[in-house]
Amino acid sequence: MTRPTTARRYSFDPHEEVVEVSDDKLSKLRRFNLVMGGLHAVSGVLMVALSNDFALGVSTFNLNGPPGTDLAQGVTNQLFDVPLGIATSLFLFLSAVFHLLIATVGFDFYASELRHGRNRLRWVEYSLSSTLMIVLIALVTNLTDLGALIAIAFANVSMILFGWIMEMVNRPDRDTWWTPFWFGCVAGIGPWATVVAYLVVGLGQEGAEGPPGFVYGIIFTLFMFFNTFAINQWLQYRKKGRWTDYLVGERTYITLSLIAKTLLAWQIFANVLIPT
Repeated sequence: MTRPTTARRYSFDPHEEVVEVSDDKLSKLRRFNLVMGGLHAVSGVLMVALSNDFALGVSTFNLNGPPGTDLAQGVTNQLFDVPLGIATSLFLFLSAVFHLLIATVGFDFYASELRHGRNRLRWVEYSLSSTLMIVLIALVTNLTDLGALIAIAFANVSMILFGWIMEMVNRPDRDTWWTPFWFGCVAGIGPWATVVAYLVVGLGQEGAEGPPGFVYGIIFTLFMFFNTFAINQWLQYRKKGRWTDYLVGERTYITLSLIAKTLLAWQIFANVLIPT
């Protein structure tokens, strides 16, 4: 007997509905998205209303000479300031808009996506909101270089797009092709490795004080929560316990998103943005 080729083993009809989604479950998910959208929106409004005008600068470093020029001759240029309260509210509003879009005019598309074992709207939203989150985490760690921030942003977007691919090439009722998942994990390490390396190197400088304590709390808690999204997807495709139902993973994504964004937003507010 010949073994099936990889192409045949993982092939499927992309238009085939593979997840059974009852009207009752869809109705509950619609309400769930409405509630979550409302919570994100309220949090965003409060962030704008209560925050001070604290801002963090974005800069570039120019050697001011040919390659090999002594760093001491370099010049740091401040390009622009990022108002932290507005930037923090933005990822909350992004989530609110997508949840409310899903629960209203985009609901039929959302229901169709779930029946096909995917949700592309989730990955679009994450590519925007989670990327803004990791850039803000880098900024509060005093990593302000424009080039580094752009690289961090694109690495994070790559991680999210691998999550999109993971859902597009797999189905809950078929063997799982794990390559997009592992490539996404590799891409996702990049931003965090950059932040930690910058922090460690900075602390190693003579007389360095490092960032305030709350920054370490943000790095630890958000790193842990970013990883829970990968664990959720792993559980979905390993079909562990309750995750044999694709919709359990969908509800878990929604819940984790609210918790992670709320934690980052209000940790920043409590330590930096409270008006004095």
